[in-house]
Amino acid sequence: MGKAPKKKSVSDKVRKTKTSTVIKNNPFEVKINRKKFDILGRKTKHDVGLPGVSRSKAINKRKETLLKEYKQKNKSNKFIDRRFGEYDTKMAPEDKILQRFAMERQHGHDKKDVYNLNEEEELTHYGQSLAEMEKFNDIAHSDDESEDKGLLSAELTASHFGGGGGLLRKKTSGDQQQDEDGSQRAKSRQELIEELIHKSKQEKRERQVQKEEAQELTEKLDQEWKNIQALMVKKMPKAECAEVQPDKPKLDAYDMMVRELGFEMKAQPSEKMKTPEELAKEEREKLQKLEADRLRRMMGEEGEQSAQSQIHMSADDLNDGFILDKHDKMTLSYQDGKWNIEEESEEDKDEDENEEESGDEQESDAEEEDAEEEEDGEEDREEEEGSSEEEEEEEEEEDGHSDLDSEQESENEEDEEAGAKPKKSLTKEELKAQQEAAKAELPYTFAVPESYSDLKVLLHGHTPDNQRLIVARTQKSNHPSLAVGNKLKLQKLFEFLLEYVGELATRSPPELITIDKLIPELYALCQMFPAAACQVMQRIFGDAGHSVEEVLEVKGHAAFPTLDMLVYLKVTSLLFPTSDFRHPVTTPALLYISQTLTKCPVRSLQDLTAGLFLCCVAVEYISFSKRFLPELINFLAGTLHLAVRDKASLGYTVVPPFRPSGKQSDLLVLSASESCKTWSKKNLPLSSTQHLELKLDLDRDEHRLTCLSTCLDLVKRCCLLYQDLPSFTHIFQPIRTLLSKHLSTQTLPQLLQELHSEILEILSRAPVTHSPLVFEKKKPIPLKLLTPKIVEVLDYGKKRGSSREEREKERLKHKYKKEFKGALREIRKDSRFLAREKLNEVMNRDAERKRKVKELLGSLGTQEGEWKALKRRKKK
Repeated sequence: MGKAPKKKSVSDKVRKTKTSTVIKNNPFEVKINRKKFDILGRKTKHDVGLPGVSRSKAINKRKETLLKEYKQKNKSNKFIDRRFGEYDTKMAPEDKILQRFAMERQHGHDKKDVYNLNEEEELTHYGQSLAEMEKFNDIAHSDDESEDKGLLSAELTASHFGGGGGLLRKKTSGDQQQDEDGSQRAKSRQELIEELIHKSKQEKRERQVQKEEAQELTEKLDQEWKNIQALMVKKMPKAECAEVQPDKPKLDAYDMMVRELGFEMKAQPSEKMKTPEELAKEEREKLQKLEADRLRRMMGEEGEQSAQSQIHMSADDLNDGFILDKHDKMTLSYQDGKWNIEEESEEDKDEDENEEESGDEQESDAEEEDAEEEEDGEEDREEEEGSSEEEEEEEEEEDGHSDLDSEQESENEEDEEAGAKPKKSLTKEELKAQQEAAKAELPYTFAVPESYSDLKVLLHGHTPDNQRLIVARTQKSNHPSLAVGNKLKLQKLFEFLLEYVGELATRSPPELITIDKLIPELYALCQMFPAAACQVMQRIFGDAGHSVEEVLEVKGHAAFPTLDMLVYLKVTSLLFPTSDFRHPVTTPALLYISQTLTKCPVRSLQDLTAGLFLCCVAVEYISFSKRFLPELINFLAGTLHLAVRDKASLGYTVVPPFRPSGKQSDLLVLSASESCKTWSKKNLPLSSTQHLELKLDLDRDEHRLTCLSTCLDLVKRCCLLYQDLPSFTHIFQPIRTLLSKHLSTQTLPQLLQELHSEILEILSRAPVTHSPLVFEKKKPIPLKLLTPKIVEVLDYGKKRGSSREEREKERLKHKYKKEFKGALREIRKDSRFLAREKLNEVMNRDAERKRKVKELLGSLGTQEGEWKALKRRKKK
């Protein structure tokens, strides 16, 4: 059996055709890519490769591109004007100059003034700082100038610059000093400097004395000139003066404006703003001072009065009791052997009158100017007082200060004013009365209570205003910035105070006025420690929610929360923001309200009152955010259902915790129609959520009408809040049906009838903003036929069953990977090419350096040989 002939592949044919010419030259340059087997229909592109040829082409291409770029790196063969805006035709030349100057200044500032702490650069004039020159510390007048002004003395020059600072220069006789044994010794540097300082101070004192003498002589000369000036003035009668006196020119608008600017009020520097720590420290010092004064008065001690406090002196007081308006002394003369008192001559009188008139005119002008300045000052003071009063009112509103503080402050001011006046010594009875008043007075400083029982003891027996004042003074006396442990103490005080508020709400009757007074202090502590306040409130609402769930698991129903929890819910809206999308305190509180309105059944009017209070709090929570609360709408609809008489045919659905029928579903049905005539609108008392005693039918009907009025008010507010919702009509459809068809307004008072009509009007004018739901129009789906399933035959190695998009995605991903690998390969080849070129440059430089060194050594050896040969010739 013969050997079968070898099967020729397509690659062999291609190899023979394409590489016939290459093999003749160099068969080792050819690379053949053999395949394991042939695939029918697949085109082959890279059966035969020429790696050497492709490599040489790539190297030549890199030499033409990459190598040229490398050699031209950091080199420039032309001048380019890189100034800012040089090629911008839209910019004006002035703008270019200004921008270039600003950039140059900024560049110099960044480099040179890195460690310069001054914000503004110092301007100089002839080497002197303009800031120092403007201080006018030592103004030299023209009379005081001398030839040596501005020159350094010889001693100062010699001590600081000549001969090494005065130590290495030649010693003079004045620089030597005798020791105790009579020997001469040179003065030390310290002695020379002290002597120089002493001489400079002496010269300064002499110049000051000369300046004062010159000023006194000038004033004396001015006074003498005023005395003789009256003799040189020609005196004229009044009539001639009036005729000769020219008319004063009227001032134009510019002169009037200049004078107004001259008398304009200058800006006054304001006081430095104090930090909260400084304010707290001042407040504590003030309270400590008041407490020390109270203790002193309680012990019966009188305050020491100084001489200054006994005599009150005004700032304008000149320590004299009268003012001399004119010279009262008469002239004495001796005539005919007798003393004669001469009267003033007519000319002197005329002169005096003229001087008085001119003086009166000047005084009137000065008085007018002073009056204008005083009016401006009064207006400014009124504005400042008004602004200060407004700021004080705002601070009092924020801090919750009561009238008791203002009364005590006014008493302290009266005491200070009285202390400024001379006081008489108090009698024993007055001292005793003062002691009793001081003992009855509230202390000014308190220690922070360590426990809840200490807080109760501290506040027991005090009025609501005094309790608030005690808490406020405790907070101010123990501010966190005053001591290390005060922060933790005040955080505990917030928790104790919140627990105390809850206890006040559970008392019988509840002390709501005291709670109202303590809320501002709770707010202040909450703003001071928000994190601690959040933790306390979260714990309260978390425990309340868990307790409701436990009761529901045991009994199946839960009671409405007590008054303390209602107060906590109300306080939460005052202490924390309710408009946030999610808040660590208000969100749990709102969830607790929703849980209560859903799980707690209404069994009595007291439960209904508590539920309406929760609805009021919930509306207050969502008034800004307009968050939709379905439990609120459900409870209001159920409350209106309790007022319907005929519950036989209902056009709406009653949702738990309300029942469509039964004994507890008629809580708001009136027993008598006459009660509508005597009813008047009023708010629901908060105490009725804890204790509600209604014995007469009339009282019950009035309470029912009040509950119904509150419910209608809440429904109206909810309609105004949710009227922009797309589903507004569907949300309020049960309430609209209930009000229009089932709840008759004939048996209700006039005020409730108006509310009823307003709610129906709001519900009726709400537009329908959506179209009814219809099926989408599309082609009918044909029935499935028993056709064979055709599976697409895919290429070998690819995933089957994928969609067209997935296949395209896989193809792009494969192409991306391929291109990425090719790019990395090219980058590596470029890096190797640049590395080889750099190495060649280094080797060429080293070879050139070695060649030059060899040339130098050779030339030196030649010179050395020639020199030795010349030397041998000379010896011969």
